[in-house]
Amino acid sequence: MTNDTSAPLAQEKPGLKRAVGTWLLFAFIVGDTLGAGIYTLVGTMATDVGGVIWLPLLIALVVALLTAGTYAELITKYPHAGGAARYVDKAFGIPFLSFLVGFLMMASGITTAAALANAFAGDYFSALFDIPPIPVAIGFILVLTLINLRGVKESLATNMVASMIEVSGLVLVIVIAAIVFGSGGGEPSRIFEFAPDVAPLQGAFAASIIAFFSFLGFEAAANMAEEVKNPSRSYPRALFGAILTAAVVYLLIAIGAVIVVEPSKLATSSGPLLEVVTASGLAVPGWLFSLIALVAIANGALLFMVMASRVAYGLAESGLMPHAFGKVLPKRRTPWVSIVVVAGVTMLLTVVGDISTLAETTVLLLLLVFLTANVSVLVLKKDKVEHDHFSVPRIVPILAIIASIVLLTQQTGLVWLATAGYVVVGAILFFVARFSRRRGDRKIAARTGAIPTVKGFRD
Repeated sequence: MTNDTSAPLAQEKPGLKRAVGTWLLFAFIVGDTLGAGIYTLVGTMATDVGGVIWLPLLIALVVALLTAGTYAELITKYPHAGGAARYVDKAFGIPFLSFLVGFLMMASGITTAAALANAFAGDYFSALFDIPPIPVAIGFILVLTLINLRGVKESLATNMVASMIEVSGLVLVIVIAAIVFGSGGGEPSRIFEFAPDVAPLQGAFAASIIAFFSFLGFEAAANMAEEVKNPSRSYPRALFGAILTAAVVYLLIAIGAVIVVEPSKLATSSGPLLEVVTASGLAVPGWLFSLIALVAIANGALLFMVMASRVAYGLAESGLMPHAFGKVLPKRRTPWVSIVVVAGVTMLLTVVGDISTLAETTVLLLLLVFLTANVSVLVLKKDKVEHDHFSVPRIVPILAIIASIVLLTQQTGLVWLATAGYVVVGAILFFVARFSRRRGDRKIAARTGAIPTVKGFRD
């Protein structure tokens, strides 16, 4: 690990406040999962699998549950901020690898937030207001940053309200589909009809990438570990409960949408759930559903920005990022430097990136992170801790590794290239930060005679 001569000279600073209980954590994960994905990606999946949208959702659910089992063990065994980067460090003790995993995790949060900012400023917003998208996206990120700076409890309280609004929109779609089906309308047989021009297996795996994006969110909770009151008890319940809740909602939405609207029409729509509302003939205003969709998008973006800033904080606390990223506001106890940097990079990506590329890059980034986490949990099975924690059989991470590799093979060359760019940037930042830290260590040692100490995740 990197050296830190200031550690023995400075007073121990307070950690993050443990203010999050099981239900608030459950709301965090549900809100992070039930975001823009299901509101916008049903049509994309219909392109690949026709009316059998439920199949890629089930494939994605299996992958998510397998990896969630790994995370449940690691989070409850090592309840500290830093997420997968900390686990990789515990397993392998290679500073650069630990940093890279954490950096990719942080990048996935920033990339997702940027994609959602673009989505927020797109068709849903333009249906309500005639304002250019870039100023809307920048203003949107600024508002979320202010909420993040106020504190995690305030952020999660906002999330709870937003989650209820976005879930109400999804429930509305489910109820509408049920009414149409109950009155003899729609066409139930479509849920078994594959896309005519795509091989079923090929389409199912291609759509599973998009479906997996809809399940992303549970991994963000790993970086809230230091702010949860009772991690060993709260995390498994909140984690599995949230994923299964999201799965039930997704499956009902997918089946209901296909029954009410032809898959070919869903595939060509940028607002597939609005198509369901419109086709039903029921008196539900389009502007109202657009507003609900905006809340869903905003909720997801906020939570990914919270996650990214906490990853940066965890890396700084572990000596893998500059100390500045670990600075917290005296009263609010929030990592303000990390929050501001995350906001700035998110704004930049929002301006230069597009929704599709950013979303696909997020999936690849997180699959790489999940792969390292699943390998790490196998290595760390031999590591014993004093407190009780959740544990999964070895077969679970092994199956998760296989599933992750299968999904990685479905990614395009362009997305791999974008991910390689992240790796290069991360490597440069790591070695620049390490050089600066070592130079500072030598100056302090020469001035004070202090012996540098090694700081890392395992301290």
